[in-house]
Amino acid sequence: MKKLTLLLITTAFILTNCGIYKRSDVKDNPVNVKERVQKNIEEGRGIRFGKGGFGSSGTFDFASSNELWRASIEILDFVPFTNASYSGGIIITDWFSGPSKVENEKRMLKITVRFLTNEIRADALKINIHEKICKLNTVNDCNVNKISSSLENEIKLAILKKAALLQSGQYKKEAKEYRKKKPQGNVGIERQ
Repeated sequence: MKKLTLLLITTAFILTNCGIYKRSDVKDNPVNVKERVQKNIEEGRGIRFGKGGFGSSGTFDFASSNELWRASIEILDFVPFTNASYSGGIIITDWFSGPSKVENEKRMLKITVRFLTNEIRADALKINIHEKICKLNTVNDCNVNKISSSLENEIKLAILKKAALLQSGQYKKEAKEYRKKKPQGNVGIERQ
């Protein structure tokens, strides 16, 4: 017990003499948080992430305002997603059944969409398709491979077309026209 007390007293003495621990007084430090942070940064005792000063705010992009993201979700809505991270810029679908060329095999596909930029252009997306082929009569006998297929380009083209429509507002105009033509309410049911 004496050794522990002696160690604590020695450590406290060393810390106060080295300058690591420094007594702080209200008159020496600004009361305003922004001024105190600025003073600490100027003295090299703090860090600042990002650009700009205190009055600037960040730029926030939301998925609902990004046409590429919305188009990708709409095009791939036929299959569930295992990962759809807007901030990470990636959509990964779950495995879904695809047509098999061999009778005793089960073929499944997984699609990955990577967003390289928010602009609608041909190099904005990277589409990868993985194929899982499993033997039907055996357990855990599966091969997973990344495949190159024309389906990658077809998906990319469909997403880009849909995104361009969303961006131009054409999609909204067509939806309004469709709603006007579509009968509303309970047609064919007469009220008495």
